[in-house]
Amino acid sequence: MSADTRTKLLAGALATLTGQGIAKASARSIAAAAGVNQALVFYHFGSVDELLSAACRYGAEQRVAVYRERLGAVRSLGELLDLGREMHTAERASGNVAVLAQLLAGAQTQPRLAPATAAGLALWTDEIETVLERVLADTPVAGFLDVAGLARAVASAFVGLELYEGVDPEGAGRALDALDQLSALVNVLDELGPVAQRAVRARLRRSARRPPVRDRP
Repeated sequence: MSADTRTKLLAGALATLTGQGIAKASARSIAAAAGVNQALVFYHFGSVDELLSAACRYGAEQRVAVYRERLGAVRSLGELLDLGREMHTAERASGNVAVLAQLLAGAQTQPRLAPATAAGLALWTDEIETVLERVLADTPVAGFLDVAGLARAVASAFVGLELYEGVDPEGAGRALDALDQLSALVNVLDELGPVAQRAVRARLRRSARRPPVRDRP
């Protein structure tokens, strides 16, 4: 029963974040969503912040598990972006991206939430990084991209789109279209002949060796 109560509280915390936002995520509101006594929040987690932190990890683990097999089957950047669009639509409709956005906002003023929120994001970025390493391995840009950084940029972009879409749906759609254009560009480079690919790699190497503009005298 103890494990069942703990799971109910985790689910209740996620439901509260989705429906009411982090500002109203109290022991009372979470316990009401979970259908348990609010004293159990403190018995199992010690504080509301600790419960919210655990809920962030729990929620991310549950959602990543849903997509792990499909992510493992992705073989191109285009396939990854197609799956990303589908995931964005599904996760937005279910409120899961909103939960992460709420926790990111809460972590700005409640530092105790930051490590768990970062850990929840890391579950997503680790999966995306694995896919990117695989699909970019044989392309002309392999070795010139910070794949770990790119994975984090992709993850943060999809979280940001949740907020962007709420005020500018058309702009959010254009942002996703721009990612599709990046995929098309990589495909074009991948279709170049060996000589052209060597030229592209040489040009990228020269660019990589140049100091950033801000560091130039």
